[in-house]
Amino acid sequence: MIIIKLFILSLVFISSLWLGILVSKKYVGRVIELRNMKNALNMFETKIKYTYETVPEIFEEISRQIPEEVGKTFKLASDKMKEKSAGEAWNESIDTMNTHMNIEDKTILKTLGKMLGKTNVEGQISEIKLVDNFLDTQIKLAQQDRKKNEKMYKTLGGIIGLALVIILI
Repeated sequence: MIIIKLFILSLVFISSLWLGILVSKKYVGRVIELRNMKNALNMFETKIKYTYETVPEIFEEISRQIPEEVGKTFKLASDKMKEKSAGEAWNESIDTMNTHMNIEDKTILKTLGKMLGKTNVEGQISEIKLVDNFLDTQIKLAQQDRKKNEKMYKTLGGIIGLALVIILI
C-alpha cells in the first residue's frame, strides 16, 4: 500500500515538474524561431539582391535550409504563390504557422507581405531590412521574457508538485 502511494506521489510531482518545463520551453522556442526567421529573411534579401530567381523559387530554397516551422512557412508560401499573389500567400502562411511566436511577431512578419512581389528589388530589400530591424527588437524582448519566465515556470512546476505531494500525504 505504501509503495503504491509513494509511486502516485512521485508521479504527481514528476508530472507537475514536467508541465513547468514544458511551459518554459515556449520562451526558448520563441527566441529560436525569431532567430531562424531573421536568418531566412537575410537569405531572402541576399537572393533577391544577387540572383534573378523568382520569389517562389527563393522561398522554396529557403524552406530547405531553415529548420522546423519557419522553413515550413516558406514552403507553404511558395506553394500558395502558384495560385495567389506573393503578399496573400505570405500572409496566409504566417497565419497558419504553428510556432511559439506571439501575435505581435506575426503582425511584424505580415508587413513584409504588403510589398512582396509588388515593388522593384530595392523596394523589397528596404522592406526586408525594415522587418529585420523589427525582428531585432522582438528578439531582444523574447530574450528578456525568456530570462524572466523560463526559470520561474520550471520552479513553479516543482513547487506546485511538491505542494500537491504534501497535501496528498
